[in-house]
Amino acid sequence: MALHFELVTPERLIRSEDVHMVVVPGTEGDFGVLEGHAPLMSTVRDGNLEIYKSSMSESPETIRIEGGFAEVNERGLTVLAERAE
Repeated sequence: MALHFELVTPERLIRSEDVHMVVVPGTEGDFGVLEGHAPLMSTVRDGNLEIYKSSMSESPETIRIEGGFAEVNERGLTVLAERAE
């Protein structure tokens, strides 16, 4: 099973792909999202998204983001970031 992940900024869609897990820098602390996660909405602090492509991934791909929101629903995880690098 895979988690559908999208990273969006006001300018464009940065990512839209199926991954194993994403760790999001939430304002209340980092949280990991896997397929089947309960619905959730959180504000996001400046930090690194960690993207694990598969369950065998040892080191995640990281993308620096600044501010925004994260939403988990039945379709997957969407991160709406003010900026992403």
